[in-house]
Amino acid sequence: MPAALIGSPPTVLRPGRARRARRHAARALAAVPVRLETPGARRRTASERRTRAFAAAAVVTGVGAVALEVARVWRRGSAPLPSEADHVLDAGAEAVGETVAVAVAGYREGSVGENALLHLLLSFTGTWLVTRLSTSVIRRRGGFGPLRDVVVGDTHVHHFVPGIGMAFAAGGTAILAGAGGGGRRRLLGWLAVPYGAGLALTLDETALLLRLDDVYWSEEGVVSVHVTLGSIALLSTALVASRVVRRGEQAVLADPDDDRPSDPDAPHLRVVA
Repeated sequence: MPAALIGSPPTVLRPGRARRARRHAARALAAVPVRLETPGARRRTASERRTRAFAAAAVVTGVGAVALEVARVWRRGSAPLPSEADHVLDAGAEAVGETVAVAVAGYREGSVGENALLHLLLSFTGTWLVTRLSTSVIRRRGGFGPLRDVVVGDTHVHHFVPGIGMAFAAGGTAILAGAGGGGRRRLLGWLAVPYGAGLALTLDETALLLRLDDVYWSEEGVVSVHVTLGSIALLSTALVASRVVRRGEQAVLADPDDDRPSDPDAPHLRVVA
């Protein structure tokens, strides 16, 4: 140690300089970004990332399926291809119109089971989206027109209650009508609409039913979103799989005396206005 520092008296700042030093130190500390990440915050961030991933996958899958079908019809239909069209927008509109015609014809020619699955998927997805939107509006505004919490006495009636009732009623009616044919079989396809709506209302509050607590908007409530998006993916897979199996049946189990083509995509699409 240098001799000059041995026995040196401590440095004493004047009151004014001491106040300025403390202010400078406070500013320096305030300028340093401090982020404390607790385990709960880390779990919440991971849960939000999973939710965004589920939602993005659902949106990309749905939009991608529609886009692929439009492109397929555009390639096989009567609309000129983009490289051959003078007006690409007009050709695209014609391709979209033909895609709608293909969807309508496919729905009319579909089996009762396929149409029931389609009704279930559309009803389930639409009901869940409307439910999430309405609950968000109620949370922000406390009520908007007919959108408000249902309270009976001191009890808040959650929407899984009418959901369970709708699903039970539709399922019971389907059991009673299942023994018949013709019109009763068509009824089974339409019973999938209230059943899908009731299923969506119930699964949207999965977290509440698991926790037995109102955790709809909490971190634990994200489980309901994950379960619902997973159910939409399963229903979509089941619908696609049923169509694939049906086409396989037409190809493998076709009647040799039947002159109709086994491949439903064999005819070249032509839509005449």
